[in-house]
Amino acid sequence: MFSLIVFFAGSVLCSLAWNPGSLIGFRLLQGVGAGILIPTLQTVLVQTTGGRNLGRVMSIISIPTLLGPILGPVLGGIMTNALSWRWIFYVNIPITIIALLLAWRGIPAAQPSTSKRSLDIIGPPAFATLIYSIAQISNYGGLNSSRVIVPLVAGLSLTAAFIIYALHTKKAPLLDLRLFKSRLFSASNAAVFLAGMIMNGTLLLLPLYYQQVRGESVLHTGILLIPQGIGMLLTRSWVGGLADRMGSRIIVFMSLIVTIAGTLPFAFAGPATSPLVLAGALLVRGAALNGLLIPVMVSAYEGLSKDQVSHTSISIRIFQTIGGAFGAAILATVIGHQLSGHTAPTPEILAGAFHTAFWGSVGFAVAAFIPSLLLSVHKKVTAVTEAQANSISTQKQ
Repeated sequence: MFSLIVFFAGSVLCSLAWNPGSLIGFRLLQGVGAGILIPTLQTVLVQTTGGRNLGRVMSIISIPTLLGPILGPVLGGIMTNALSWRWIFYVNIPITIIALLLAWRGIPAAQPSTSKRSLDIIGPPAFATLIYSIAQISNYGGLNSSRVIVPLVAGLSLTAAFIIYALHTKKAPLLDLRLFKSRLFSASNAAVFLAGMIMNGTLLLLPLYYQQVRGESVLHTGILLIPQGIGMLLTRSWVGGLADRMGSRIIVFMSLIVTIAGTLPFAFAGPATSPLVLAGALLVRGAALNGLLIPVMVSAYEGLSKDQVSHTSISIRIFQTIGGAFGAAILATVIGHQLSGHTAPTPEILAGAFHTAFWGSVGFAVAAFIPSLLLSVHKKVTAVTEAQANSISTQKQ
Protein backbone atom coordinates (compact mmCIF):
# COMPACT_ATOMS: atom_id res chain seq x y z
CA MET A 1 0.00 0.00 0.00
CA PHE A 2 2.91 2.31 0.71
CA SER A 3 4.37 1.64 -2.75
CA LEU A 4 0.99 2.35 -4.36
CA ILE A 5 0.73 5.65 -2.49
CA VAL A 6 4.21 6.64 -3.68
CA PHE A 7 3.31 5.64 -7.25
CA PHE A 8 0.05 7.63 -6.97
CA ALA A 9 1.91 10.73 -5.77
CA GLY A 10 4.45 10.37 -8.56
CA SER A 11 1.69 10.06 -11.19
CA VAL A 12 -0.13 13.15 -9.94
CA LEU A 13 3.08 15.19 -9.87
CA CYS A 14 4.08 13.96 -13.36
CA SER A 15 0.73 15.13 -14.72
CA LEU A 16 1.47 18.58 -13.26
CA ALA A 17 5.09 18.78 -14.48
CA TRP A 18 6.06 22.19 -15.90
CA ASN A 19 9.31 21.30 -17.73
CA PRO A 20 11.40 18.23 -18.68
CA GLY A 21 13.48 18.46 -15.50
CA SER A 22 10.47 18.36 -13.21
CA LEU A 23 8.96 15.52 -15.23
CA ILE A 24 12.15 13.45 -14.89
CA GLY A 25 12.28 14.09 -11.15
CA PHE A 26 8.65 13.10 -10.63
CA ARG A 27 9.15 10.03 -12.84
CA LEU A 28 11.94 9.04 -10.45
CA LEU A 29 9.47 9.17 -7.56
CA GLN A 30 6.94 7.17 -9.59
CA GLY A 31 9.67 4.59 -10.32
CA VAL A 32 10.42 4.24 -6.60
CA GLY A 33 6.82 3.20 -6.02
CA ALA A 34 6.85 0.72 -8.91
CA GLY A 35 10.25 -0.62 -7.85
CA ILE A 36 8.90 -1.53 -4.41
CA LEU A 37 5.55 -2.77 -5.67
CA ILE A 38 6.54 -5.34 -8.31
CA PRO A 39 8.97 -7.56 -6.35
CA THR A 40 6.77 -7.32 -3.24
CA LEU A 41 3.68 -8.59 -5.04
CA GLN A 42 5.76 -11.23 -6.80
CA THR A 43 7.05 -12.46 -3.44
CA VAL A 44 3.54 -12.53 -1.93
CA LEU A 45 2.15 -14.56 -4.85
CA VAL A 46 4.98 -17.11 -4.79
CA GLN A 47 4.86 -17.53 -1.00
CA THR A 48 1.08 -17.93 -1.08
CA THR A 49 1.30 -20.92 -3.42
CA GLY A 50 3.74 -22.78 -1.19
CA GLY A 51 5.84 -23.78 -4.21
CA ARG A 52 2.95 -25.28 -6.20
CA ASN A 53 2.07 -24.44 -9.79
CA LEU A 54 4.75 -21.80 -10.10
CA GLY A 55 4.31 -21.74 -13.89
CA ARG A 56 0.71 -20.62 -13.52
CA VAL A 57 1.74 -18.07 -10.89
CA MET A 58 4.37 -16.62 -13.23
CA SER A 59 1.69 -16.46 -15.94
CA ILE A 60 -0.42 -14.29 -13.63
CA ILE A 61 2.55 -12.08 -12.79
CA SER A 62 3.28 -11.61 -16.50
CA ILE A 63 -0.19 -10.24 -17.33
CA PRO A 64 0.96 -6.57 -17.22
CA THR A 65 3.76 -7.50 -19.62
CA LEU A 66 1.15 -8.94 -21.96
CA LEU A 67 -1.28 -6.05 -21.79
CA GLY A 68 1.49 -3.47 -22.24
CA PRO A 69 2.33 -4.27 -25.90
CA ILE A 70 -1.40 -4.54 -26.74
CA LEU A 71 -2.89 -1.53 -24.96
CA GLY A 72 0.10 0.70 -24.25
CA PRO A 73 1.07 1.87 -27.76
CA VAL A 74 -2.55 2.23 -28.88
CA LEU A 75 -3.79 4.12 -25.82
CA GLY A 76 -0.58 6.16 -25.71
CA GLY A 77 -1.02 7.13 -29.35
CA ILE A 78 -4.67 8.08 -28.85
CA MET A 79 -3.95 10.16 -25.75
CA THR A 80 -0.93 11.88 -27.30
CA ASN A 81 -2.71 12.72 -30.55
CA ALA A 82 -6.23 13.53 -29.34
CA LEU A 83 -5.70 14.77 -25.78
CA SER A 84 -2.39 15.62 -24.16
CA TRP A 85 0.72 13.82 -22.94
CA ARG A 86 -0.49 14.55 -19.40
CA TRP A 87 -3.23 11.96 -19.86
CA ILE A 88 -0.53 9.28 -19.85
CA PHE A 89 -0.30 10.05 -16.12
CA TYR A 90 -3.92 11.03 -15.48
CA VAL A 91 -4.98 7.49 -16.39
CA ASN A 92 -2.85 6.08 -13.55
CA ILE A 93 -4.82 7.95 -10.89
CA PRO A 94 -8.13 5.96 -10.89
CA ILE A 95 -6.27 2.69 -11.53
CA THR A 96 -4.02 3.26 -8.50
CA ILE A 97 -6.99 4.16 -6.29
CA ILE A 98 -8.69 0.87 -7.26
CA ALA A 99 -5.44 -1.00 -6.58
CA LEU A 100 -5.20 0.59 -3.12
CA LEU A 101 -8.73 -0.53 -2.25
CA LEU A 102 -7.99 -4.07 -3.46
CA ALA A 103 -4.73 -4.19 -1.48
CA TRP A 104 -6.42 -2.94 1.69
CA ARG A 105 -9.24 -5.48 1.46
CA GLY A 106 -7.56 -8.44 -0.20
CA ILE A 107 -3.93 -8.75 0.92
CA PRO A 108 -3.59 -10.26 4.41
CA ALA A 109 -1.24 -8.73 6.96
CA ALA A 110 1.45 -11.40 7.22
CA GLN A 111 4.00 -11.80 9.99
CA PRO A 112 7.33 -10.13 9.19
CA SER A 113 10.42 -12.22 8.51
CA THR A 114 12.42 -13.32 11.54
CA SER A 115 15.72 -12.40 9.85
CA LYS A 116 17.06 -8.96 10.72
CA ARG A 117 17.58 -6.62 7.78
CA SER A 118 19.17 -3.20 7.69
CA LEU A 119 18.39 -0.44 5.22
CA ASP A 120 20.59 -1.09 2.19
CA ILE A 121 22.21 2.22 1.21
CA ILE A 122 24.77 0.69 -1.21
CA GLY A 123 22.86 -1.73 -3.47
CA PRO A 124 20.16 0.55 -4.94
CA PRO A 125 22.55 3.44 -5.79
CA ALA A 126 24.97 0.93 -7.31
CA PHE A 127 22.40 -0.60 -9.63
CA ALA A 128 20.79 2.75 -10.46
CA THR A 129 24.15 4.33 -11.36
CA LEU A 130 25.08 1.31 -13.45
CA ILE A 131 21.80 1.48 -15.38
CA TYR A 132 22.26 5.24 -15.90
CA SER A 133 25.77 4.77 -17.29
CA ILE A 134 24.54 2.08 -19.68
CA ALA A 135 21.78 4.40 -20.91
CA GLN A 136 24.34 7.15 -21.50
CA ILE A 137 26.29 4.91 -23.89
CA SER A 138 23.61 5.35 -26.54
CA ASN A 139 23.63 9.14 -26.08
CA TYR A 140 27.37 9.51 -26.60
CA GLY A 141 28.04 6.65 -29.03
CA GLY A 142 30.34 4.56 -26.86
CA LEU A 143 32.77 4.81 -23.95
CA ASN A 144 34.69 7.86 -25.18
CA SER A 145 32.84 10.45 -23.06
CA SER A 146 33.44 11.28 -19.42
CA ARG A 147 29.64 11.40 -19.02
CA VAL A 148 29.70 7.66 -19.66
CA ILE A 149 32.96 6.70 -17.97
CA VAL A 150 32.36 8.53 -14.66
CA PRO A 151 28.95 6.98 -13.84
CA LEU A 152 30.14 3.61 -15.18
CA VAL A 153 33.18 3.58 -12.88
CA ALA A 154 31.04 4.82 -9.98
CA GLY A 155 28.43 2.12 -10.65
CA LEU A 156 31.02 -0.65 -10.85
CA SER A 157 32.76 0.61 -7.68
CA LEU A 158 29.48 0.74 -5.76
CA THR A 159 28.58 -2.72 -7.07
CA ALA A 160 31.92 -4.09 -5.84
CA ALA A 161 31.32 -2.44 -2.46
CA PHE A 162 27.86 -3.98 -2.30
CA ILE A 163 29.27 -7.46 -3.05
CA ILE A 164 31.80 -7.11 -0.23
CA TYR A 165 29.12 -5.79 2.13
CA ALA A 166 26.57 -8.48 1.21
CA LEU A 167 29.06 -11.30 1.76
CA HIS A 168 30.27 -10.08 5.14
CA THR A 169 27.31 -8.38 6.84
CA LYS A 170 25.64 -10.18 9.74
CA LYS A 171 22.25 -8.78 8.77
CA ALA A 172 20.34 -9.90 5.69
CA PRO A 173 21.29 -7.66 2.72
CA LEU A 174 19.04 -6.51 -0.10
CA LEU A 175 20.17 -9.50 -2.15
CA ASP A 176 21.63 -12.72 -0.73
CA LEU A 177 24.60 -13.29 -3.03
CA ARG A 178 25.18 -16.76 -1.59
CA LEU A 179 22.23 -17.95 -3.66
CA PHE A 180 24.44 -17.60 -6.72
CA LYS A 181 26.38 -20.66 -5.55
CA SER A 182 23.47 -22.58 -7.02
CA ARG A 183 24.05 -23.30 -10.71
CA LEU A 184 20.31 -23.22 -11.35
CA PHE A 185 19.85 -19.83 -9.65
CA SER A 186 22.82 -18.30 -11.49
CA ALA A 187 21.70 -19.67 -14.86
CA SER A 188 18.16 -18.38 -14.28
CA ASN A 189 19.38 -14.86 -13.55
CA ALA A 190 21.73 -14.90 -16.55
CA ALA A 191 18.79 -15.99 -18.71
CA VAL A 192 16.58 -13.23 -17.22
CA PHE A 193 19.32 -10.69 -18.00
CA LEU A 194 19.48 -11.78 -21.64
CA ALA A 195 15.67 -12.00 -21.86
CA GLY A 196 15.58 -8.35 -20.75
CA MET A 197 18.01 -7.49 -23.54
CA ILE A 198 15.92 -9.38 -26.10
CA MET A 199 12.56 -7.94 -25.02
CA ASN A 200 13.41 -4.35 -24.11
CA GLY A 201 16.00 -3.86 -26.83
CA THR A 202 13.57 -4.77 -29.59
CA LEU A 203 10.78 -2.91 -27.80
CA LEU A 204 12.87 0.20 -28.45
CA LEU A 205 13.56 -0.71 -32.08
CA LEU A 206 10.09 -1.61 -33.31
CA PRO A 207 8.24 1.73 -32.89
CA LEU A 208 11.27 3.64 -34.19
CA TYR A 209 11.44 1.33 -37.21
CA TYR A 210 7.79 1.84 -38.11
CA GLN A 211 7.96 5.61 -37.67
CA GLN A 212 11.37 6.40 -39.16
CA VAL A 213 11.73 3.74 -41.87
CA ARG A 214 8.12 3.18 -42.86
CA GLY A 215 6.81 6.67 -42.05
CA GLU A 216 3.92 5.58 -39.82
CA SER A 217 2.18 7.88 -37.36
CA VAL A 218 2.33 7.32 -33.59
CA LEU A 219 -1.20 5.92 -33.47
CA HIS A 220 -0.76 3.71 -36.54
CA THR A 221 2.51 2.41 -35.10
CA GLY A 222 0.70 1.39 -31.93
CA ILE A 223 -1.88 -0.51 -33.98
CA LEU A 224 0.82 -2.26 -36.02
CA LEU A 225 2.48 -3.48 -32.80
CA ILE A 226 -0.70 -5.16 -31.52
CA PRO A 227 0.10 -8.59 -33.11
CA GLN A 228 3.09 -9.04 -30.79
CA GLY A 229 0.85 -8.55 -27.73
CA ILE A 230 -1.75 -10.92 -29.17
CA GLY A 231 0.94 -13.56 -29.67
CA MET A 232 1.97 -13.20 -26.04
CA LEU A 233 -1.65 -13.47 -24.94
CA LEU A 234 -2.19 -16.69 -26.92
CA THR A 235 0.64 -18.61 -25.22
CA ARG A 236 0.57 -17.20 -21.69
CA SER A 237 -1.54 -19.82 -19.94
CA TRP A 238 -0.21 -23.00 -21.52
CA VAL A 239 3.45 -21.97 -21.27
CA GLY A 240 3.04 -21.70 -17.49
CA GLY A 241 1.42 -25.14 -17.34
CA LEU A 242 4.19 -26.65 -19.48
CA ALA A 243 6.83 -25.18 -17.18
CA ASP A 244 5.13 -26.86 -14.21
CA ARG A 245 5.11 -30.25 -15.98
CA MET A 246 8.36 -30.42 -17.94
CA GLY A 247 10.69 -27.79 -16.50
CA SER A 248 12.27 -24.80 -18.19
CA ARG A 249 15.18 -25.89 -20.37
CA ILE A 250 13.37 -27.25 -23.42
CA ILE A 251 10.73 -24.50 -23.38
CA VAL A 252 13.31 -21.70 -23.27
CA PHE A 253 15.45 -23.41 -25.92
CA MET A 254 12.55 -23.76 -28.37
CA SER A 255 11.28 -20.25 -27.57
CA LEU A 256 14.67 -18.79 -28.46
CA ILE A 257 14.52 -20.49 -31.85
CA VAL A 258 11.03 -19.13 -32.51
CA THR A 259 12.06 -15.65 -31.27
CA ILE A 260 14.91 -15.61 -33.76
CA ALA A 261 12.51 -16.71 -36.52
CA GLY A 262 10.14 -13.86 -35.61
CA THR A 263 12.95 -11.26 -35.55
CA LEU A 264 14.75 -12.18 -38.79
CA PRO A 265 12.08 -10.72 -41.14
CA PHE A 266 12.83 -7.26 -39.67
CA ALA A 267 16.53 -7.77 -40.39
CA PHE A 268 15.70 -8.06 -44.09
CA ALA A 269 12.59 -5.87 -44.41
CA GLY A 270 12.60 -2.70 -46.47
CA PRO A 271 10.20 0.24 -46.81
CA ALA A 272 8.10 -1.74 -49.31
CA THR A 273 7.83 -4.98 -47.32
CA SER A 274 4.21 -6.03 -46.80
CA PRO A 275 2.87 -5.02 -43.37
CA LEU A 276 1.10 -8.38 -43.23
CA VAL A 277 4.47 -10.16 -43.34
CA LEU A 278 5.75 -8.02 -40.48
CA ALA A 279 2.51 -8.50 -38.53
CA GLY A 280 2.90 -12.27 -38.87
CA ALA A 281 6.50 -12.03 -37.68
CA LEU A 282 5.39 -10.00 -34.64
CA LEU A 283 2.67 -12.54 -33.85
CA VAL A 284 5.23 -15.37 -33.93
CA ARG A 285 7.74 -13.37 -31.92
CA GLY A 286 5.17 -12.44 -29.28
CA ALA A 287 4.08 -16.06 -28.93
CA ALA A 288 7.69 -17.01 -28.17
CA LEU A 289 8.45 -14.26 -25.63
CA ASN A 290 6.39 -15.93 -22.91
CA GLY A 291 8.62 -18.96 -23.23
CA LEU A 292 11.66 -16.82 -22.44
CA LEU A 293 10.50 -15.19 -19.23
CA ILE A 294 7.89 -17.39 -17.50
CA PRO A 295 9.87 -20.69 -17.42
CA VAL A 296 13.06 -18.90 -16.37
CA MET A 297 11.26 -17.27 -13.44
CA VAL A 298 9.87 -20.69 -12.47
CA SER A 299 13.38 -22.12 -12.56
CA ALA A 300 14.74 -19.31 -10.36
CA TYR A 301 12.22 -20.03 -7.56
CA GLU A 302 12.60 -23.83 -7.53
CA GLY A 303 13.51 -25.34 -4.17
CA LEU A 304 13.86 -22.08 -2.24
CA SER A 305 12.74 -21.48 1.32
CA LYS A 306 10.15 -18.83 2.19
CA ASP A 307 12.78 -16.31 3.31
CA GLN A 308 14.76 -16.81 0.09
CA VAL A 309 11.79 -16.00 -2.15
CA SER A 310 12.07 -12.24 -1.55
CA HIS A 311 15.76 -12.30 -2.54
CA THR A 312 14.84 -14.08 -5.75
CA SER A 313 12.14 -11.53 -6.59
CA ILE A 314 14.62 -8.71 -6.12
CA SER A 315 17.32 -10.52 -8.11
CA ILE A 316 15.01 -11.19 -11.05
CA ARG A 317 13.89 -7.57 -11.11
CA ILE A 318 17.46 -6.24 -10.96
CA PHE A 319 18.80 -8.49 -13.73
CA GLN A 320 15.78 -7.95 -15.96
CA THR A 321 16.03 -4.16 -15.55
CA ILE A 322 19.78 -3.98 -16.13
CA GLY A 323 19.49 -6.38 -19.08
CA GLY A 324 16.72 -4.26 -20.60
CA ALA A 325 18.74 -1.06 -20.21
CA PHE A 326 21.85 -2.73 -21.58
CA GLY A 327 20.03 -4.16 -24.61
CA ALA A 328 18.34 -0.85 -25.45
CA ALA A 329 21.63 1.05 -25.07
CA ILE A 330 23.53 -1.34 -27.32
CA LEU A 331 20.94 -1.30 -30.10
CA ALA A 332 20.53 2.48 -29.93
CA THR A 333 24.31 2.83 -30.16
CA VAL A 334 24.38 0.52 -33.18
CA ILE A 335 21.79 2.64 -34.99
CA GLY A 336 23.61 5.87 -34.07
CA HIS A 337 26.90 4.46 -35.33
CA GLN A 338 25.34 3.32 -38.60
CA LEU A 339 23.80 6.76 -39.18
CA SER A 340 26.88 8.79 -38.18
CA GLY A 341 27.98 11.05 -41.02
CA HIS A 342 24.52 11.12 -42.62
CA THR A 343 22.81 14.44 -41.90
CA ALA A 344 19.74 13.48 -43.95
CA PRO A 345 19.74 9.68 -44.28
CA THR A 346 17.67 8.16 -47.06
CA PRO A 347 15.06 5.45 -46.34
CA GLU A 348 17.55 2.86 -47.61
CA ILE A 349 20.25 4.05 -45.19
CA LEU A 350 17.76 4.13 -42.33
CA ALA A 351 16.57 0.62 -43.19
CA GLY A 352 20.18 -0.62 -43.28
CA ALA A 353 20.87 0.84 -39.83
CA PHE A 354 17.83 -0.90 -38.37
CA HIS A 355 18.74 -4.15 -40.15
CA THR A 356 22.06 -4.15 -38.29
CA ALA A 357 20.31 -3.43 -34.99
CA PHE A 358 17.82 -6.26 -35.51
CA TRP A 359 20.74 -8.59 -36.20
CA GLY A 360 22.08 -7.45 -32.82
CA SER A 361 18.80 -8.54 -31.22
CA VAL A 362 19.21 -11.92 -32.90
CA GLY A 363 22.70 -12.09 -31.38
CA PHE A 364 21.22 -11.54 -27.90
CA ALA A 365 18.94 -14.54 -28.48
CA VAL A 366 21.84 -16.69 -29.65
CA ALA A 367 23.81 -15.79 -26.51
CA ALA A 368 20.81 -16.81 -24.36
CA PHE A 369 21.19 -20.42 -25.51
CA ILE A 370 24.17 -20.80 -23.16
CA PRO A 371 22.41 -20.23 -19.79
CA SER A 372 19.28 -22.01 -21.09
CA LEU A 373 21.26 -25.26 -21.23
CA LEU A 374 21.72 -25.05 -17.44
CA LEU A 375 18.04 -24.62 -16.55
CA SER A 376 15.91 -27.34 -14.98
CA VAL A 377 14.78 -30.30 -17.09
CA HIS A 378 11.71 -31.22 -15.07
CA LYS A 379 9.80 -29.88 -12.12
CA LYS A 380 7.67 -31.47 -9.46
CA VAL A 381 4.24 -29.90 -9.10
CA THR A 382 3.80 -30.85 -5.44
CA ALA A 383 4.26 -28.31 -2.70
CA VAL A 384 7.70 -27.84 -1.19
CA THR A 385 7.79 -27.75 2.59
CA GLU A 386 10.11 -25.45 4.48
CA ALA A 387 12.39 -28.32 5.52
CA GLN A 388 12.50 -29.75 2.00
CA ALA A 389 13.23 -26.32 0.54
CA ASN A 390 16.14 -25.79 2.93
CA SER A 391 17.49 -29.24 2.11
CA ILE A 392 17.23 -28.64 -1.66
CA SER A 393 18.85 -25.23 -1.33
CA THR A 394 21.74 -26.69 0.70
CA GLN A 395 22.30 -29.43 -1.89
CA LYS A 396 22.35 -26.88 -4.74
CA GLN A 397 24.92 -24.77 -2.95
